[in-house]
Amino acid sequence: MAQCAQSVQEFIQDSFVPMVAVLCSEEAERVTRRNSLSFPELLRPFCRLPSEGHLRDPNNQVVVVKGLRISVTGVNTRPPNSGEVRKVLSQAVSGCQPPEGLPANVITAGDYDLNISATTPWFEAYRENFLQSMPPTDHEFLNHYLACMLVVSSREAVPTEQFLKLSQEQHRIQHSGEYTHPKWFIPNTLKYYVLLHDISDGDEQRADSVYEDMKQRYGTQGCYLLKINSRTDAAGPDEQMPDPWSQYLQKTNLHNNLEIVYVRWPWISLTISGAILAFSDGVPESHPLKLDQPADSGFPGDPSESVNSADAAKKQGVVTPVAAPTTHGACLTLNDHDRIRQFVQEFTFRGLLPHIEKNIRQLNDQLVSRKGLSRSLFSATKKWFGGGKVPEKSIAELKNTAGLLYPPEAPELQIRKMADLCFLVQHYELAYSCYHTAKKDFLSDQAMLYAAGALEMAAVSAFLQSGAPRPYPAHYMETAIQTYRDVCKNMVLAERCALLSAEVLKSQAKYSDAATLLIKMTSEDSDLRSALLLEQAAHCFINMRSPMVRKFAFHMILSGHRYSKAGQKRHALRCYCQAMQVYKGKGWTLAEDHINFTIGRQSFTLRQPENAVAAFRHILINDSKQTATQQNAFLREYLYVYKVNNESSLPQLPLPCLHSAQTRVFFGHERRLAQGEKQAATHVWLDHPYDREQAQLWAELEEQVVAVANRGSVPISFQPTQYCLSSHTDNLRYPLAVVEEPIFVEIVFRNPLKVPLALSDLSLLWKFTAKDFSALQDAPDYKAH
Repeated sequence: MAQCAQSVQEFIQDSFVPMVAVLCSEEAERVTRRNSLSFPELLRPFCRLPSEGHLRDPNNQVVVVKGLRISVTGVNTRPPNSGEVRKVLSQAVSGCQPPEGLPANVITAGDYDLNISATTPWFEAYRENFLQSMPPTDHEFLNHYLACMLVVSSREAVPTEQFLKLSQEQHRIQHSGEYTHPKWFIPNTLKYYVLLHDISDGDEQRADSVYEDMKQRYGTQGCYLLKINSRTDAAGPDEQMPDPWSQYLQKTNLHNNLEIVYVRWPWISLTISGAILAFSDGVPESHPLKLDQPADSGFPGDPSESVNSADAAKKQGVVTPVAAPTTHGACLTLNDHDRIRQFVQEFTFRGLLPHIEKNIRQLNDQLVSRKGLSRSLFSATKKWFGGGKVPEKSIAELKNTAGLLYPPEAPELQIRKMADLCFLVQHYELAYSCYHTAKKDFLSDQAMLYAAGALEMAAVSAFLQSGAPRPYPAHYMETAIQTYRDVCKNMVLAERCALLSAEVLKSQAKYSDAATLLIKMTSEDSDLRSALLLEQAAHCFINMRSPMVRKFAFHMILSGHRYSKAGQKRHALRCYCQAMQVYKGKGWTLAEDHINFTIGRQSFTLRQPENAVAAFRHILINDSKQTATQQNAFLREYLYVYKVNNESSLPQLPLPCLHSAQTRVFFGHERRLAQGEKQAATHVWLDHPYDREQAQLWAELEEQVVAVANRGSVPISFQPTQYCLSSHTDNLRYPLAVVEEPIFVEIVFRNPLKVPLALSDLSLLWKFTAKDFSALQDAPDYKAH
């Protein structure tokens, strides 16, 4: 695979991060919208912690958490459907092209010097968006919310009442059973109370007073006062304020576009998606958090109700759509950036990590008591009835129990939950132990979806353990992929598993295994995924200790074909051009012609006519093994592209070859042509084959006649008359031609193309040079070339 910007450890850690939900009041949302940001968007650039965190495991051992990143999203974020995911992934790949102007990355492999991409940022963009778009599932808890931030503005009349209503709303969303989304990690979700204070438009002393009351109610580790918007005037023209949000907002448009805002006018209900609304002052119909509409069984952001910022739009009055500004954080200073960064760090270190530590201990205590009893009974039962170890079965032999669901309090799920908690805080040793135990239980119950998930994460945990106490169990991943794909029919989870495993194998220089894994994951259901994986497999072949150049080129061709089917024309063209470096000039003419034809078509589609003309020209200028029909198609494409390109010169085509050895000249006795008249070359040829014996006989007869005419002697200047000169005649002597008699020249051509050519308006270019023969005879003679 190509080089990635992240190490494999960083990639895996960023793929599974603690999830935090956000529930805002209307006034708090208004404060953040001054910066053209929602509250989750406001925090996003600061969600990676620069310092280390610490917690203790059930054995009271200190666990160091490094480089932790958290994910903060609105509670009403809808999981994307498959169509939306495909669109976002396609846009992520097409929007990421090879950087221009960088020095070439040349790889020498045997006799080849290949200029190929050192990195493939389009693959990393696809991978990142794919992992972010994965919906939460019931067989694992890694994408479930661990905590919920309740955000209220300091301008509220009674902030504590707003906190209470938000808290009740979060409890209803999680425990009422009305919603399938969002999903929550544990029943006792951490609620973190955030008082948001607008410095430029608020009473700071009152905010401090409210915060003191909050610390008494929720504890110092359960609440925070966040002060923002300290900029009172607009930034000057010379002042460059950083905008760290743009890159994150571009990556998370998938979720932003799914938030639906409902606005109620007295006479009409208007749905506005992806717009920023400016409201005039008015009296709200009800409290923005009061949900009196009939509940839908979907998620809190459904059209039937709104939980977060959606309810902020429920007002009477005039609604005016306002164009979204291009910059973000216009009301924030660098000090505000530091305050937001400090807030995220305080929330994580003083709220989230202690909450996770407490739940790991509680789960461990529960499992010790429950599993200890059940294990004892199970062991006794096996002893009494002679039971032994359950024989392992292949995936094909196991029943498809992918639809099996455990109750939430099942011990097997508690083990999985504890394993996921340990994994999220980088306690990989304990996580592996829990995953391994859960795997055995799930396989015993033939709960294959759960078993595949445990196998997948057990393999990843084993790899991430510091010091590598055990080798990477690649067979765990292979079994998980096979189970996801063949038993559970879930290609999304199988693809995630393959992406993780391929990166691990690549980091261990097992490029052949990584390539095999990636190729197995190609299928007809997704051209884009297949194209990306085939390209990464090609990079694996070229990065092997003994580079497999031809396999690299072959899989780049396959990747280009799938890119083309997926509508990714630029990436398809790049793949074909990189493969051409291997096939060019090696005698594989049919393969070279196919690549050139595809390059020509793709270049023409991408409005690169010069490259298209050059590629089509190359197909026709050399001898080819194409059929006449195929070459005729190539020629038509070439002439069409040439015409569209508005070339002023004539197209470059291979000219008919002249067989000079078969050229013949005839000095005939035809009539003299009129002035300016030209003799048509068609249907005129010298079809008499040359007979050496006959020619010699006629020469002897002519010599005898001359001797008789000259009284028995032949003149010294005599030479036999030759009316037809060819490669078989004696051409050392000057031929004799009669003035005003035509000279015929027979020329034999060979058409290098297999397409019939109609030649017209041909002219024979000749040159006449006069020469004085008076020294040999009185009458002048002439020589013509």
